[in-house]
Formats: sequence, structure tokens, C-alpha cells
Amino acid sequence: MRIMPGQPVPSLSLPLAGGGTFTLGGNAPASFTMLVIYRGLHCPICKGYLNTLQDKLADLEALGIATVAVSSDDQDRAERAKADWKLDRLDIAYGMSIDEGRRWGLYVSKAISDKEPPYFLEPGLFLVQPDGTLYCASIQTMPFTRPDLDGIIGAVRFINDKGYPARGAA
Repeated sequence: MRIMPGQPVPSLSLPLAGGGTFTLGGNAPASFTMLVIYRGLHCPICKGYLNTLQDKLADLEALGIATVAVSSDDQDRAERAKADWKLDRLDIAYGMSIDEGRRWGLYVSKAISDKEPPYFLEPGLFLVQPDGTLYCASIQTMPFTRPDLDGIIGAVRFINDKGYPARGAA
């Protein structure tokens, strides 16, 4: 299934590592909610990407972007990722089911080592507008490619300044 720009995204409410709950649309930001789906604790590329994301949080917040990293990991693995990767400022949501991931159009992988969960979601990044519709998405089938965060920051500045509409829905 593919979510089209300008169309409503699936509802999402997940627990957060460290306590609390992330609910999409719960506190609609001025600009976007950015969901960054990561593969899980087993992924060293995810560790680097999420650390870079955490370093960019002030820039994202200045643009009105609420950011949360999401995985299909269970609570223990999410708590370990938050602590071991030193993600003290980044919200880490966990427990996105494989079925929920598929509703978001994410790819699913089967474990190839004992460090991986039996099944897990491959990376994705979604910018969701305050009205709950998709602005844009980047979905990967492997861990090796991720959207450039500085590019996203520059793009959102342009989008906000120019009122640039969502594209790709034709």
C-alpha cells in the first residue's frame, strides 16, 4: 500500500522509551511531524543516523518540526538503543507492528543473524502536515540510504517560505 501526498496517513500511537506515549496529531506542530523509521537496535547505520538527527533537533524545532524516531523493536531494545546510543533528547517510539509498517508502505525484512529480531521494518522518513495528511515520504528497502537531514532542513525552509505544495499525488 502506498500513502499518497495530501491524503490522510494511518493513525499512530506508540509508547516512548523512557515513558509516555507518542500519538500522531496529539500536539500538532506548526509545520510538520517528522517520523523517522529505523530498523532497530541491531543496526549500526541507524545509530549513526539517529545521532545525526539528534544533533539537528534544534534546527528542526526552529522550523516547527516535531520529530520522533520509530521502530518495531520491543521496549527493552528501544530502551537499550536510547541509552547505548546516547539519544537523550530524541523521542524514541517503539512497538510499531509489522502490519502498521505495511500500512505506512514500509518494507519488511526477515532476520539474517541472531542479532536481528525475526522480522523488522526497513527505514522510512515521513513529513506529516498538522492536518494529518502526508506531505512527503522517503522509503528504503535496505539500511544503506537515508535522506540527508541538512537537505530536509533546507527544503522545509523553502516549503515554509514559499508555501510549496505537496507533490507526487497525480
